[in-house]
Amino acid sequence: MNEKGKKSLVSEILTVDDLFTTQEQRDDKKREKVMDIDLSMIDDFPNHPFKVLENEDFRKLSESISESGVLVPTLVRPKPDGRYEMVSGHRRKKASEYAGRETLPCIVRELTDDEATIIMVDSNLHREKILPSEKAYAYKMKLEALKHQGIRSDLTSDQVGQKLSSRDLIAEGAEDSSTQIQRYIRLTNLISELLEMVDNDVLGEKPSIAFNPAVALSFLTEEQQYMLYECIDYLDATPSLSQAQRMKKLSEEGRLDDGMIEDILGEEKANQVPKIRFNESRIRKVLPKSIDNEHIEDFVIKSIEYYSKYLKQRENGAR
Repeated sequence: MNEKGKKSLVSEILTVDDLFTTQEQRDDKKREKVMDIDLSMIDDFPNHPFKVLENEDFRKLSESISESGVLVPTLVRPKPDGRYEMVSGHRRKKASEYAGRETLPCIVRELTDDEATIIMVDSNLHREKILPSEKAYAYKMKLEALKHQGIRSDLTSDQVGQKLSSRDLIAEGAEDSSTQIQRYIRLTNLISELLEMVDNDVLGEKPSIAFNPAVALSFLTEEQQYMLYECIDYLDATPSLSQAQRMKKLSEEGRLDDGMIEDILGEEKANQVPKIRFNESRIRKVLPKSIDNEHIEDFVIKSIEYYSKYLKQRENGAR
């Protein structure tokens, strides 16, 4: 049979098929279905920027899944090797694993890399609590996806940006303005050690760096950021906004070195609680040689406690 005959036969078959199925049946065939997929067959989204914290809310979700199952299906896309890639539902997947479930209800959808990235970001940005590092990398990933789709994107490294179409598109439906989104993306220029301190500011942990100083510090070179990190550890102090802005200016002028960073960071801030400083060489002279560095603090505290008791007893005996 020639090519023309084959096409004619296919056309007739399709026509006959149409005669024996309703439009509703054909539409239903194309409609997305919820499938129970083995958890071991679902891979996480590459470079997923959102952390799954095993906090009280997570434990409650796991308990709920253990009792009632996953009520809202997750979204996955098929991979060429027959496995699946999670797009939306990483928290439900991990909670299901903790609950001892073997399968997960999923909607399977064919998506390009960029489509999957945009959905992954958008579905997570409405969570109640999002860390600065999560927002920073999520916004950056969505920006790159929009660029790949051919949407104009000329975000610069300036803190105060011009009107940019891609940034405005990212801001649609987000709680942050387009300018604030650009500032979040700046945080991806921080070394991981400093970015963790920005997250600590939200979590109420120490050491912490506030958002605005962090944006200014993101303009420092990687080498300068590591110098700053060492000074933070040594001086037990983090930069204020004015200090961070001065470091940024000195960095842009090519004049910022470790000495300047230490001088700026060592300045006493107006609202800073005065720190007690000790002469290390004097303390080491009276320490037993058997005390290693890890146990010096415990030894000093216990020594002060014993001496305080001695002073109190002596005071009571003198009365």
